[in-house]
Amino acid sequence: MTTTAPAEPAVLRRRPGLRPLRLLAQGPLFTASIAVLAVLVLIAVLAPVLAPYDPEALDLSASLAGTTGEHLLGTDQSGRDVLSRLMYGARTGLLGPLLVVGVSTLLGTLLGVVAAWRGGLADTVLSRSMDMVFAIPGLLLAILLVSVVGSGMTAPVIAMAVAYTPYVGRLVRGIARQEKARPYIESYRVQGWSGWNVCLRHLLPNIAATVFAQSAMNFGYALMDLAALSYLGFGVQPPTADWGAMINEGQSAVQQGAMLPALAPSVCIVLAVVAFGIVGEGLADRIARRKR
Repeated sequence: MTTTAPAEPAVLRRRPGLRPLRLLAQGPLFTASIAVLAVLVLIAVLAPVLAPYDPEALDLSASLAGTTGEHLLGTDQSGRDVLSRLMYGARTGLLGPLLVVGVSTLLGTLLGVVAAWRGGLADTVLSRSMDMVFAIPGLLLAILLVSVVGSGMTAPVIAMAVAYTPYVGRLVRGIARQEKARPYIESYRVQGWSGWNVCLRHLLPNIAATVFAQSAMNFGYALMDLAALSYLGFGVQPPTADWGAMINEGQSAVQQGAMLPALAPSVCIVLAVVAFGIVGEGLADRIARRKR
């Protein structure tokens, strides 16, 4: 007598080739935000090629020069080209939030799935731990860590990653508990599938879209928080180009009538934060419509 392996429950397969078109079809604002983010990423990657000058090269004779053919956005108080510093600043401006979102998403997803799947004492301990971390302001945690470790990118990134983990963990726990209660999860368990196998092959793929949408919004928040820390002097230190630090350096230039050294990085931060917010909201709306 031969035995056959239990049949896997049928699931709907979506055509992946249509996904990019569906995303772009959400509206001109969503499409424009995608374009803005793509341009920022390209500028960050190609900064050494695109930047007309060395971002740290000093030229005191050209201090606070206005917009000219040589310096399209003028220069700062040290004679450094503002456009070049903006391009290089995109690297630190996007790399820091990327690390924060990457680490917090991985940790938050792991904690949330374990809490939802195991339940009981594990759920209670993990949930209360995330609540305690959630109660600590991220900026305050970053300042405390910087006072111990020292200023730079490392300490703020670690602190903000820890602060953002409960946001992801609480979200994942909620949607994972809902997903766990669905019949298809129980059908896999009845067939003898292990918990890790069900989570990795079915639970996580089904909640990944929601987590990705939240991560897109978190990216904008993290960018703003890290820029604020650099502005306060706790993040990336001069002469390294960074948007937050550039605003701090350009404050005194505003009193002398030179607006661009502080205004240009401010516009870049606002554009990036708004674009990430629109993309995250667009993805969240699409997921909500799909689940109706």
